[in-house]
Amino acid sequence: MTIRPLVILPDARLREVSEPVGTITGEVRKLAADMLETMYDAPGVGLAAIQVGEPTRIVTVDTSKEKEARTPLVLLDPEIVWTSEETRSYEEGCLSIPEYYAEVLRPDRVRVRFRTLDGEVVEQEADGLLATCLQHEIDHLNGVLFIDHISKLKRDRVLKKFSKAAKRGQEAA
Repeated sequence: MTIRPLVILPDARLREVSEPVGTITGEVRKLAADMLETMYDAPGVGLAAIQVGEPTRIVTVDTSKEKEARTPLVLLDPEIVWTSEETRSYEEGCLSIPEYYAEVLRPDRVRVRFRTLDGEVVEQEADGLLATCLQHEIDHLNGVLFIDHISKLKRDRVLKKFSKAAKRGQEAA
């Protein structure tokens, strides 16, 4: 397994719509394993393939607490098939937008359909942190960032901050 570099805002790849996985190959399994390793190293609770530069519809998630056994989930071609009317506000962050957090309002419960690495089609219901995480990561597959769910003023500030930081990084290189 390899820890892969993260794609950081304002990188345009974060706005790409990811492609379906297709056939589950050794390459797909390696990417999923690398994503889990990268996610745990960061540390984070979720990661979409585009965040490591791969425009493929793969998501890894693990919302277990620090001292608990890990419970990794790998979702291939995930899609939200149902959302509750009830909503919940949760402070979200993103490995591709380091050290920035904001309250985001999302459906409290979701049902997600996806394929496992064994090719099995599964539907799973989730609530709380897992529901938020799944929505956040599936948004990534569609080129949507959590900052798209906050006010335009706050979003513009974040984009400006990360654009300046990227420019400084390029000048230093």
